Amino acid sequence: MSRIVAARAVLPEHVYRQEQITEVLADVVLGDEPAASPRRELMRRLHTAAGVQTRHLALPLDRYADLGGFGAANDVWIEAGRRLGEQAVSAALADAGLAPSDVDLIMTTSVTGLAAPSLDARIAGRLGLRDDVKRVPMFGLGCVAGAAGIARIHDYLQGHPDDVAVLLSVELCSLTFQRDDTSTANLVGSGLFGDGAAAVVLMGERRAAAAGHGRSPRVRATRSRLYPDSERIMGWDIGTSGFRLVLAATVAGIVDTYLRDDVDTFLAGHDLAVTDVSTWISHPGGPKIIDAIIRALDLKPDALDVTRRSLASVGNLSSSSVLHVLQETLATRDIAVSSQPAVMLAMGPGFCSELVLLDW
Repeated sequence: MSRIVAARAVLPEHVYRQEQITEVLADVVLGDEPAASPRRELMRRLHTAAGVQTRHLALPLDRYADLGGFGAANDVWIEAGRRLGEQAVSAALADAGLAPSDVDLIMTTSVTGLAAPSLDARIAGRLGLRDDVKRVPMFGLGCVAGAAGIARIHDYLQGHPDDVAVLLSVELCSLTFQRDDTSTANLVGSGLFGDGAAAVVLMGERRAAAAGHGRSPRVRATRSRLYPDSERIMGWDIGTSGFRLVLAATVAGIVDTYLRDDVDTFLAGHDLAVTDVSTWISHPGGPKIIDAIIRALDLKPDALDVTRRSLASVGNLSSSSVLHVLQETLATRDIAVSSQPAVMLAMGPGFCSELVLLDW
């Protein structure tokens, strides 16, 4: 098995109320349209419905009107992503009582920018990682990658029980904003997604026991699911202007159709049922997705309150979001349910889902 010994979320310094962001981005996308025009009113309604109250951005809000093309935005992603990545990994390792030289593998995930060398290579020397550290950069998994990254590191640690591994997620969604796109998908995305990063430290079973982390949450099992005929549900169309959002209105329908059977099958393989799970660590796709998860799994209305709070305070951070939820869950988990299992879940482009079973 593997154990999660630390999780640390970080955010950019620039933070704004949702109403501020809405009006500035409406000016950028809709130009000189009157304040009461139908499309401005639509954008306000979509942003209000997103369930977001504040968001952190990689740049000051007034920079987005003249940021430049894809190359300029990607340059910002590299610099700001490197800085946030360093902060997250340094803080997570300190929380775990580890030095950078202890890390045997670092996996990085992002779907909001591109870099070669990848972010892990750009921060390795600055952090003091060993020159023989194994690096696994991932691109394309989007919102599911926080849970999928933990699952794939778990796979690695099963074969390397004396190792330390770090998952780093950096998502600067604001830098993908399309200034010439009045589609509903772009208007929704401009009100839903925020910027942030997170790092999680995991240890193989023998390393965790030797380091005194035997009571840290244990990854017991994982399950991946790729859904049929769903490639255009979520993702990017990548062109000269950068990342243009693909976001169908049918995501909640996918949850309704598939999630319960997936979770039931997964848990039954470990002699568990939904009612045995005390804690749900869910990616906050949006209010409709949160409601669909609660409906599909027949959960109590407050079962995803940590997820709702995360969405309200920082927005949807793509792959970083579920790791922010993980950090808060670990910090506030009720002792009364500490012996009961938890499930981490996320969904993303593919369309796909990832389930991770945790226990203590």
